[in-house]
Amino acid sequence: MGAGRQVSISLDGVRDKNVMQLTKLNVALFPVRYNEKYYADALASGDFTKLAYYSDICVGAIACRLEKKEGGAVRVYIMTLGVLAPYRRLGIGTKLLNHVLDLCSKQNISEIYLHVQTNNEDALNFYKKFGFEITDTIQNYYTNITPPDCYLLTKLITQTKK
Repeated sequence: MGAGRQVSISLDGVRDKNVMQLTKLNVALFPVRYNEKYYADALASGDFTKLAYYSDICVGAIACRLEKKEGGAVRVYIMTLGVLAPYRRLGIGTKLLNHVLDLCSKQNISEIYLHVQTNNEDALNFYKKFGFEITDTIQNYYTNITPPDCYLLTKLITQTKK
């Protein structure tokens, strides 16, 4: 990029009319194919699922599912977070994750979690920077990719005082 040229990174909600952008990103980013329930959960999560644009090009996304825990509390599951390779290390993944963490804080959601393949060092390091911790190892979580094991990463969120 040219020196001094400001490039904007913006986030947009996922809706019926642009859910194909999320589908295309997922095909390019992940070795897993996602089913209708994934997309229904992503759409149902509202602001917790976002597309990221780099100078008006869709280059990344975060898709979450809201889950009710016993007692009625809500926790957030990050189904996917990904940025196309040429656009990594530009703060796009950070912007996506911070957006969701801020929403959790504002909505008094105290827990957020996800699964990461055990050999995905980049993802593990990324999430650890944000205070996620490995809370479990699940053997044979994935069926069609190697290694099939994953880590469960969890972050407990302290609420912002109003």
